[in-house]
Amino acid sequence: MSLFKARDWWSTILGDKEEFDQGCLCLANVDNSGNGQDKIIVGSFMGYLRIFSPHPAKTGDGAQAEDLLLEVDLRDPVLQVEVGKFVSGTEMLHLAVLHSRKLCVYSVSGTLGNVEHGNQYQMKLMYEHNLQRTACNMTYGSFGGIKGRDLICIQSMDGMLMVFEQESYAFGRFLPGFLLPGPLAYSSRTDSFITVSSCRQVESYKYQVLAFATDADKRQETEQQILGSGKRLVVDWTLNIGEQALDICIVSFNQSASSVFVLGERNFFCLKDNGQIRFMKKLDWSPSCFLPYCSVSEGTINTLIANHNNMLHIYQDVTLKWATQLPHIPVAVRVGCLHDLKGVIVTLSDDGHLQCSYLGTDPSLFQAPNVESRELNYDELDVEMKELQKIIKDVNKSQGIWPMTEKEDDLNISVVVSPNFDSVSQATDVEVGTDLVPSVTVKVTLQNRVILQKAKLSVYVQPPLELTCDQFTFEFMNRNPDGIPRVIQCKFRLPLKLICLPGQPSKTASHKITIDTNKSPVSLLSLFPGFASQSDDDQVNVMGFHFLGGARVTLLASKTSQRYRIQSEQFEDLWLITNELILHLQEYFEKQGVKDFACSFSGSMPLQEYFELIDHHFELRINGENLEELLSERAVQFRAIQRRLLARFKDKTPAPLQHLDTLLDGTYKQVIALADAVEENQGSLFQSFTRLKSATHLVILLIGLWQKLSADQVAILEAAFLPLQEDTQELGWEETVDAAISHLLKTCLSKSSKEQALNLNSQLNIPKDTSQLKKHITLLCDRLAKGGRLCLSTDAAAPQTMVMPGGCTTIPESDLEERSVEQDSSELFTSHRHLTAETPRPEVSPLQGVSE
Repeated sequence: MSLFKARDWWSTILGDKEEFDQGCLCLANVDNSGNGQDKIIVGSFMGYLRIFSPHPAKTGDGAQAEDLLLEVDLRDPVLQVEVGKFVSGTEMLHLAVLHSRKLCVYSVSGTLGNVEHGNQYQMKLMYEHNLQRTACNMTYGSFGGIKGRDLICIQSMDGMLMVFEQESYAFGRFLPGFLLPGPLAYSSRTDSFITVSSCRQVESYKYQVLAFATDADKRQETEQQILGSGKRLVVDWTLNIGEQALDICIVSFNQSASSVFVLGERNFFCLKDNGQIRFMKKLDWSPSCFLPYCSVSEGTINTLIANHNNMLHIYQDVTLKWATQLPHIPVAVRVGCLHDLKGVIVTLSDDGHLQCSYLGTDPSLFQAPNVESRELNYDELDVEMKELQKIIKDVNKSQGIWPMTEKEDDLNISVVVSPNFDSVSQATDVEVGTDLVPSVTVKVTLQNRVILQKAKLSVYVQPPLELTCDQFTFEFMNRNPDGIPRVIQCKFRLPLKLICLPGQPSKTASHKITIDTNKSPVSLLSLFPGFASQSDDDQVNVMGFHFLGGARVTLLASKTSQRYRIQSEQFEDLWLITNELILHLQEYFEKQGVKDFACSFSGSMPLQEYFELIDHHFELRINGENLEELLSERAVQFRAIQRRLLARFKDKTPAPLQHLDTLLDGTYKQVIALADAVEENQGSLFQSFTRLKSATHLVILLIGLWQKLSADQVAILEAAFLPLQEDTQELGWEETVDAAISHLLKTCLSKSSKEQALNLNSQLNIPKDTSQLKKHITLLCDRLAKGGRLCLSTDAAAPQTMVMPGGCTTIPESDLEERSVEQDSSELFTSHRHLTAETPRPEVSPLQGVSE
């Protein structure tokens, strides 16, 4: 942040949604006026050319109508504008405009007006050249030491330098080893062109060498060049700078010395005429444009460098002399004489903000008032300090980083989900078997009581649910610069029929869980009125669900006991229907006025089925890591073979390929096959992670019902078991969950201070296997069964004395004792048969979305 801001002398905004680049700005006396005042020439990619002569009544005024001398629509994108002696027979200045396929030279003149609307300016086409190749940029100068006129050199996108001697085309030459065009400049002292190639090296070519080289009729070497007839284009000198260049400028101290300035992506170079480095400066920010100019000090050069942090730095050689803040990010900067004011800095942004500014500061007129001296009462200050510290401590405990919202807040958000599906589904590019994928409309309402500057709405749903649009930004006209950011969240439920259809109940299933309640069973038709497939009264206690992915779940309600059974062929499919059943039961009894309704789970914890899903997910992660490593090896081999072949093709003496082409083709096929395998494994890993999250939700739900955990304790379990929204090779689910569970076992679930003293590894790496994770999950369930409680407060670190009826065993202190606990807990955590499905399972509970 700069202490000083650039003083705005004159500014304007050009056009509407026009784009500009570094070649679109030029300052010169283009109309050859007698006072020698510069004019601002601006061209845009939309094809508009504008000429300004600012005359602000006072500093900081915006553009007036009379400031715009000329505005012309050239109908072709303007790549670059330059002013020089481009017309033969006269030394007056003319305007050269470079288009992608055309070079035009214009004469700009003004006529004194006799009426109140002022002078009249017009632009006349002197000549034009139609280009055979697409142009990139151009430079001009007295090529070959010619006096009194300027020649133009255009660089094409395919590396050809085209030289124009004013109205006539001179010659064209291809740059050797060309790949991508770079900045181009002309040095009049050495009579050479300087550019930066795609090899990241500065290259200099003499004009005489270009003129006498073989004509560039085609890109390849001609037969005469191969036989030795004709002169090849040879570089004068090169310098490797190790990065791409943004711009090149040539500055002359005097007739005997000049410097080549190169602006890189992270460095700023000053070179001598022969390519040696005079000095360089490492930049701590990303530059956008620069402009060197002669300094008042002998032998030094000042340089303006703008960056993407809205800053303009002024260097004298490598010493920072001034730093000022700009209101935009400039892509071009120039210095000129405007309205008898010398040294005006003109900047242009890529979206058309044109500003004329100067360096300076405003004097501070503030004077600190005299402070009345009085004796300090240190006892009162200590009491006040303690009160303030207590307030700060209470606020930090009750609030997070963002301010907490109150009941009557300044900003409210509400969500309404349409009860009916869209008549025309928005899921046009989604296919799930033979089932049609429906869509539903969600209405989000924002209500604010204060002036807002900007509001951003983000809507999130968990896979496999999708959104047509998840980001909305609202800009408001009224600014509130003194405001602070606020975050408000709102959760909403989506209808179950969005991903589930009525299905045929199944009598048998591989996986079953039973939920106990303390109230009489409720008719399933009352709980799920939209999923009734039969009208018989005998079937009111049985209901089938069919997921869009193909899975089927059956729900049964006991006629005599207060139990409900959920069964399916896949373990992870049980969670969504189980969670929906509990929510529907709670809503049903709340409507009946019953307040003591509760659900519980008394069966064995299905950890073995859960561990099988963990093993399958971990196996896919290891497989993906091996495939990526093998793909990297084959890619290195492929590039090595390419280099060998390229060296053979460049060799002047032909040599046999020694089956390198066959090896290249085989390696290429292996790379393609491995890339397909990596992509297929990533898809399988995504499906496996979705199934794992569904099973994790089910395990958390069953543990909460089993141990009658509070909402805060369930939230701690969810934070430990579901820390990631996405699973990657760098940070996976297994190591993250293992670290979280280990922290719980060593803090709130620890039995002794010895366990608390153990330090956790600060780095999360992919484990060798899942045995440690499964052991910790089993130990977590065992300690919860023995009376442990989950808590994140500081007092939870104290060792807990857990007393349970029936003479429970002690908490193990070592790995050997942990293994004995696992054997003792085998009766508690029994295993069932598990089948793996390849279709992603719905994982959202209960079809929730979050908007903020």
